[in-house]
Amino acid sequence: MKSIIVICICVFCATSAAAFERVTDRSAFAALMAGYDIKRALVRLNVSQDDQITGRGFGRAITGEWDWRDGYFCRSMNWGREPLPYNCQAVYSDGMTIRFRSDKGTGDYADFKRVPAQ
Repeated sequence: MKSIIVICICVFCATSAAAFERVTDRSAFAALMAGYDIKRALVRLNVSQDDQITGRGFGRAITGEWDWRDGYFCRSMNWGREPLPYNCQAVYSDGMTIRFRSDKGTGDYADFKRVPAQ
């Protein structure tokens, strides 16, 4: 019985980890964003088709711009009056979650849920 439970857990973990696929082109990314905002605890953003980022995070306005370069989502943003450093990020998706991994996929990551745009 224990071996069956361990096998089930391993299959579930492997399936969950394998569910994220890399988004490598702008049109695929734009299709994921069309009609959706992205949300995580205390942060909600709209990444628009016209290269703008708007939203709120931890009670402050978020504004910025984005583009797609060499397979990466590159953005410059302000959180309130504080500029956030320009960064190009690898993007992954499992359909409902978008994962942004900083520093061209070598840094930290943040997961956002897709929710209907407001």
